[in-house]
Amino acid sequence: MNLLEKLRRIKERFDLVTEQLSDSANMSDMDRIVSLSRERSELTPFVEAYERYERVCNDLIESKSIIDKNSDPELVEFAKFEIDSIKDQKEILEDEIKLLLLPKDPNDTKNAIMEVRAGTGGEEASLFAENLFRMYTRYAELKGWKYEILDYTETGLGGLKEATINFYGESVFAELKYESGVHRVQRVPATEASGRVHTSAASVAVLPEVEDVSIEINPNDLKIDVFRSGGAGGQNVNKVETAIRITHLPTGLVVQCQDERSQHKNRDKAMKVLKSRLYDLESSKQNSQIASQRKSMVGSGDRSEKIRTYNFPQNRVTDHRIGLTLYNLSDIINGDLNELIEQLKIADRTEKLRSEMN
Repeated sequence: MNLLEKLRRIKERFDLVTEQLSDSANMSDMDRIVSLSRERSELTPFVEAYERYERVCNDLIESKSIIDKNSDPELVEFAKFEIDSIKDQKEILEDEIKLLLLPKDPNDTKNAIMEVRAGTGGEEASLFAENLFRMYTRYAELKGWKYEILDYTETGLGGLKEATINFYGESVFAELKYESGVHRVQRVPATEASGRVHTSAASVAVLPEVEDVSIEINPNDLKIDVFRSGGAGGQNVNKVETAIRITHLPTGLVVQCQDERSQHKNRDKAMKVLKSRLYDLESSKQNSQIASQRKSMVGSGDRSEKIRTYNFPQNRVTDHRIGLTLYNLSDIINGDLNELIEQLKIADRTEKLRSEMN
């Protein structure tokens, strides 16, 4: 099936969805209206590409027809010039359409749950984890997203041991999914009198927020503990046990939430994180089979993989997956991740397109 035929079929589906949206029989079913509206929005870029591609193809046919039916040298020469220009446009459009037609990650439109943990490097690793936590929450603010801190455990000197954040917004997971992995920092710690550069690390995990229907959990597989929420400086946020720790016995996964003063709310939030982690665990098993056949340029997303280095003395950030080096660390650590994430998206699409064509 050629590109034009694929786009025609998508246009047919678009027209059908548009017709169903205007059908009075569906007006009382808000869930259906929302679903149809979302589908129409997703199909719109394909329809726009189809209309542009069809115009270009028609222009090409018309220009060729001028050459076949005319003997005027000037007109023929002009038509040949037009054909070269139209062919260039057609080639550019075909590349755009091929990218559009690449299989979409079904999780891209979902909200995201991020876990940030201090790694090797002692207190300096905890301070770096706090830097990453602030970098991502600042990025969310710049993007206009909302976020909710589900769990936050700090160290004595203001560093971060681990934190869990729920980000809400348009295509949040699509933006943040490339951040999973080990982040390494090279800098002189504030406590280092000799001025030596130390290397520390923190890990980031980005999970798609999953709906209840996506994963089922047997209550008998859970061990639930309650404890008092600890705040900054060792103080208690509550005098009663409201924090929740849930252990999934079959996998050994442990999640906790202590942000809310209500035990019930903390339990609901902890279950949300657990479901996302179980979903991620199952997805990783499936993806490992694909990864063994074709490794993406931007990496497997494995959290044991070192993905990026932040070198403070040189104001340098290097993403090792795509060999990208930027000399604006101060901007990036303050939340300006746009160029980094855009370059990772381009590399991922390019690799997928290459694999589809092979």
